[in-house]
Amino acid sequence: MKLTMPVAVTAADSDSRTISGTIVTWNEQGRTSAGLTKFAKNSIALKSVKLFLEHDRTKPIGKVLSYDETEEGIEAVFKIGKTSAGSDALVEAAEGLRDGFSVGIMVDEYEIKDGVMVITASTLDEVSLVESPAIDSARVSEVAASDDPNTEKEGSDMTDTPEVAADTEVSVEAAEVKAAAPVAQPLTYTRPRSPIVDKATYLEHSVRAKLGNEDSRQFVAFADDTTSNNSGLIPTRQLTEIVNPLSNADRPMIDAISRGALPDAGMSFEIPKITAVPTVADINEADPITETGMTNSFITVNVNKYAGGQTFSVELLDRSNPVFFTELVKQMEFAYAKATDAFVATKLQTDGTLNATARANDKEGIVAYVASASAAVYAASLGFARNLVVTPDQWANIMGYNDAGRPIYTASQPQNAAGAVSPTSLRGNVLGLDLYVDRNFTGSGGVGTADYSMVVVNPDAYTWYESPRIRLQTNVALNGQIEVSYYGYGALATKIAAGANWFNLT
Repeated sequence: MKLTMPVAVTAADSDSRTISGTIVTWNEQGRTSAGLTKFAKNSIALKSVKLFLEHDRTKPIGKVLSYDETEEGIEAVFKIGKTSAGSDALVEAAEGLRDGFSVGIMVDEYEIKDGVMVITASTLDEVSLVESPAIDSARVSEVAASDDPNTEKEGSDMTDTPEVAADTEVSVEAAEVKAAAPVAQPLTYTRPRSPIVDKATYLEHSVRAKLGNEDSRQFVAFADDTTSNNSGLIPTRQLTEIVNPLSNADRPMIDAISRGALPDAGMSFEIPKITAVPTVADINEADPITETGMTNSFITVNVNKYAGGQTFSVELLDRSNPVFFTELVKQMEFAYAKATDAFVATKLQTDGTLNATARANDKEGIVAYVASASAAVYAASLGFARNLVVTPDQWANIMGYNDAGRPIYTASQPQNAAGAVSPTSLRGNVLGLDLYVDRNFTGSGGVGTADYSMVVVNPDAYTWYESPRIRLQTNVALNGQIEVSYYGYGALATKIAAGANWFNLT
């Protein structure tokens, strides 16, 4: 479910081309696309997003620079692009014409209280500048804008050169140039010695050719004869497309277990667990009833911090393509995903149970393992095993299992299929269990096809609690560098250890 909720812009700065304000206020009722809604504290997972106009994804005007999570809500600063739409948005925000923020979020968890949807877990998808905020009195409170260089000042001399702000873009159109008179062309001629020897002389004669100089036109034509002869004059373009074969945001092991919102305080928390339950017996008439009391203990869950950072020069931020900073934040998110998923995979391995019977790593072995592991998980947790997580090597094995040459798990005929596993998808179904492929296994045999290379899981037996991710950005004044850190908190609760049953290879 995707929701949009408008709030208010609090500041717009034309000089630095930024717009800032509160994009979300905790526990304050507003009207979203799904009706009356509140956001619980720390209920939005933050990520780098773009700023749009009125939720129109074809009209991006900026991108987020920073977030600041407070007790009241989330403050954000957006860098506005040097486009006509971006300049118009700065003016509209400053003059109170379009002075609201509206967040677009993907809802993960919510509850309905007194007709109001209370969001408890979600992910930020985008932010838009809108005309009407949810609270009419929430408007721009501060505007720091430079004078418009195109506005005529009272008493000024129109012949004076106007002052132009350093950050102001000035567009200059070339004056119309009348075509030069036709030049008589010889019937035959020899190739002249070209004065074009580098990029500067090439540019000079290109301009002269545009102005009608026939000699320069010929020099440019000769310089452009082949790319091999003049490779130094042909620029090499660098695309903004980035190839990354090293990391992504996949977290299969975390996806295979249950999720929860991390408590807002403390580096540990406790979950009550029943250790003894009441009993009922067949009692004869007049015999005393045996009393059996229910008892419980507490599971202590430790909270871990996952963080990474990078330091780079302010010149790299100011003078590089904007895709650099966007990609940096994305790669930090990828690294965070890898670290947290690897932690959960290792914890399930140490806390879970190695299957009591070793199996052969073949098509018969996997059938016997899944049957045995599913029964063991149910007996230990009184909950059904629903997921199977495997290494990429075991994924390859499963796709290769066949019956007299006919593939079993990639079969197209129903009578021959024991599930659906595709080489183009990391998700599938094996013997009724949802399949997840995870390359973050570590430890004994985890990376290949040995012990602990497959695990059958009851997702309710393990729960991953996680806070929103936070990005901090600090400017270092003495050396002009920028420090960026990315961090979050997570905790894995092992509620029933035997709810994870691992593969045991003969």
